[in-house]
Amino acid sequence: MRVLKYNNMKKIFSNKYVRNGLLVVAGLFLGWLFFHSSRGTKGDHQQTTKVAKKEIWTCAMHPQIRLDHPGKCPICAMELILLNQNGGVKIDSNAVYFSKEAMELANVTTSVVSRQRPVKEVRLYGKVQADERLLQNQVAHVSGRIEKLFVNFTGEPVRKGQLLAMIYSPDLITAQQELLEATKSKQSQPEIYEASKEKLMQWMLTDRQISQIERSGKVKMNFEVYSNTSGIVTAKRVATGDHVSEGSSLFEVANLSSVWVLFDAYESDLPFLKVGNTIAFTIQAMPGVNYSANILFIDPVIDPVNRVAKVRVEVSNSGGKLKPEMFANGTVKANLTEYRDKLVIPRSSVLWTGKRSVVYVKQPNSTEVNFRMREIELGPMLGNSYVVESGLTDGEEIVTDGTFSVDAAAQLAGKPSMMNRNEPKAKKISRTNKGNSMPGMDM
Repeated sequence: MRVLKYNNMKKIFSNKYVRNGLLVVAGLFLGWLFFHSSRGTKGDHQQTTKVAKKEIWTCAMHPQIRLDHPGKCPICAMELILLNQNGGVKIDSNAVYFSKEAMELANVTTSVVSRQRPVKEVRLYGKVQADERLLQNQVAHVSGRIEKLFVNFTGEPVRKGQLLAMIYSPDLITAQQELLEATKSKQSQPEIYEASKEKLMQWMLTDRQISQIERSGKVKMNFEVYSNTSGIVTAKRVATGDHVSEGSSLFEVANLSSVWVLFDAYESDLPFLKVGNTIAFTIQAMPGVNYSANILFIDPVIDPVNRVAKVRVEVSNSGGKLKPEMFANGTVKANLTEYRDKLVIPRSSVLWTGKRSVVYVKQPNSTEVNFRMREIELGPMLGNSYVVESGLTDGEEIVTDGTFSVDAAAQLAGKPSMMNRNEPKAKKISRTNKGNSMPGMDM
């Protein structure tokens, strides 16, 4: 039976017409299969291309990189992220675009510009000094030789009326002898007696000392020097055995019950300082202790060496904790009435180049986050902020942190930036086939 079927099939395929017909059918089937697959592949490719054109890939750290396919950033080799962009939105060619991921990685934050009450914070540095009005020089009122000193070192405390030194004075011995002789004829020649007594008084002998000389009838060989104030010896100018003349300084005594704090104010700070302003200050040697005093005096002359003027306050020092030459840090908060209701922006939002001050303003009515550089005119600095004279309006949103990152992105993208005021067109660097010319050189 199988042999019979095989013979019948062989007869059929041996027929020339049947064989040619089968070949035609097979060719038509293969042609349909091939061309149908090609059209489908081409349609799919066009659809994929169309979708790819709608996708833009950018770098989170370098938003100026915009490619139509995923991959790695050519600058930092980070994986590119997909940026959703509406093709119908008009693109600002002078603005720099940031994705949300890029803003987070670059720590870019913004704030709304508003009007504030400008308060200028002036920082001052100075030292504690002795009150010049309470300085006293202990002098020798007669010429002679220092026989003994009762105050022997600088810094020793003294009180008013304390014995400081003993002086041997030949002139004083002679004057005492004249007084004793005049005392004998006091009734008959009172003028001579009064003259000799007056001479001793001019040498700063007290009535008590003169009376003791008269009662004893003996000449004192040494003359006492008493302190005329209480305080601390800040200078010792003599030693035992020194010869001094009338009026020579023996000691310098400073009364530290009240002290001055002298702050250095630079020329740029002087317009904001006035007599009567309150200075809050601290002493480096006493952390945690706060002082406050009013400005009593501002030096009208600038020091030609360090270009500062002294600002003086007075502080009570009954406990003696404040000592001369201690360092002090002070702050004055001055209300700038002439800049009332002006716009105030953070200091971190401003970039400078020469005379220009620029900020980056967030563009409103945009589906993407984009910033555009703008030049502004600044007023005085208020500590960590600035007064804005012109260039911004109330309610605008500016970059406050990460300004330099935004500016760097603008520079890399060839857009207006801190270092590039104009609106340049990016130049493509291509390598020519002729010679080995360098990019940017005309051949």
